[in-house]
Amino acid sequence: MPHKHDHSEVIKKVSELLPSDELLCDLGDLFKIFGDTTRIKILYSLFESELCVCAISELLSMEQSAISHQLKILKDAKLVGCRKSGRTNIYYLADEHVRSIIYQGFEHLTEGSAAEPTDK
Repeated sequence: MPHKHDHSEVIKKVSELLPSDELLCDLGDLFKIFGDTTRIKILYSLFESELCVCAISELLSMEQSAISHQLKILKDAKLVGCRKSGRTNIYYLADEHVRSIIYQGFEHLTEGSAAEPTDK
């Protein structure tokens, strides 16, 4: 008969450290945003430079309406910010957390190869 381990100590410790279900659900939703290739391309582009919709559209060879739709999702998720320059909206990564997520993802995938985004 197999010996059953007593996990009560570690389970108690970990359960005290687990965030609420609501917060974990929000975290899952955040990572779903990164599950779309177009949004990743937009975020990677903004990692390199602030850009307007038309520049992103040209860069990714996509319609401006498609880019605008994805930018709204990214903005609603607080991953990108926007500022006015005359009549043009300029988009940028919202904060260093977003930059770090992208950088960490590339570091994980490339293991330090030259394909990493430049650290600006």
